[in-house]
Amino acid sequence: MTESAPTGAWPDVSVIVATRGRPQLLSRAVASILGQSYPGPLECVLVFDQNEPSDVPVEARAGRRLQVLTNTRAPGLAGARNTGIAATDGPLIAFCDDDDAWQPSKLALQVDLLERSAAGFIACGVRIHHGGHTADRLPPAEVSFGELVRDRVTALHPSTFLIRRSALTAIGLVDEEIPGSYGEDYDLLLRAARNGRILSVRQPLVDVFWHEQSYFAERWQTITDALRFLLGKHPELSADPVGRARIDGQIAFAEAALARRLAACRSSLNALRGNPRERRAYLALAVAAGVIPAKSVIRAANRRGHGI
Repeated sequence: MTESAPTGAWPDVSVIVATRGRPQLLSRAVASILGQSYPGPLECVLVFDQNEPSDVPVEARAGRRLQVLTNTRAPGLAGARNTGIAATDGPLIAFCDDDDAWQPSKLALQVDLLERSAAGFIACGVRIHHGGHTADRLPPAEVSFGELVRDRVTALHPSTFLIRRSALTAIGLVDEEIPGSYGEDYDLLLRAARNGRILSVRQPLVDVFWHEQSYFAERWQTITDALRFLLGKHPELSADPVGRARIDGQIAFAEAALARRLAACRSSLNALRGNPRERRAYLALAVAAGVIPAKSVIRAANRRGHGI
C-alpha cells in the first residue's frame, strides 16, 4: 500500500502518549511521532502520570506541535489517555506507548485507509523486539466483535490505534475502572467492534519493545483482577466457551505465578472444560507443579512475539 492524499485536506491528528518515569524511551517515541511523513497537521500530547513533567529534547518542525500535560484524572494509563483526549479537539486521535516507536509512513497509510473506507477505527501491524529477537505480527484486514471475543488478536496493539473522534464519542473513553488499567486496550477494542468496523493496514508500522521495565510484566494480581473485571463487564466473553477458556487460562497462569496452586488448578480445569486445546491451562499446571518457572515461560513466549 502506498500513501495517497485523501479527498480534501489531510485531517489533524492528535497523538496521546501517556508516560511515567521513562525519559529516554519517551524521547525515542516522540521523535518517531514528530518525524512522521504524514502531510497533515500533527500534535503530540505527552501526559505525565504520577510524576512531574520533564523536558523532551526533540524539536517540532512546521506542522508539528508538542504539548505537555499532567494526568488530572484517575492515576494510571487509562486516566492519562483520557486526560490527553480531553485536551484536544482534532478529528483523529492516536495512541502510542512511551516505549514504542512508529515507522515514518505509519500515520499517512492509516489515514489513507481511514478516508477510503469511512471506518472509524484503524490499526496496523507491529514488529516486536525482545532480547535481540524480532517478530512481525500482522492483524487481519478487518476484525469483528465475535472474533475479538474468541481471540484477543494481540497484533492489534494500542500503539497502532487511530480513531475518529466521532467514533470515540460513540464508543466512550478509556475505562478508568479497570484494575491497574490492564486490558483497557482490549476493552476499547470490544466496545469499538460493537460500534463499527475495525480495519488494519497489514504492514508492521509500529516497533514494540518488550523489556523488564514494562509495567505489566509481572503484576500477576493486577492481571487476575482486571481479567475478572472484564468477564463481568462483557458477558459475551463468558458465553463463548473458547473465549472464556482463553481468559480462564490467563487467570490460571497468573495464579500459578503467584504460587496459588489450588486456584491455578481450578482455573486450568475450567479452561480445559471450555477448550481442551487451551495451551495456557497446561502451562499454568506445569508452573503450579513446579515443573517450570513462570519467568521461563514468559521469556520463551516473548522471544516469539507472544505473551500469555
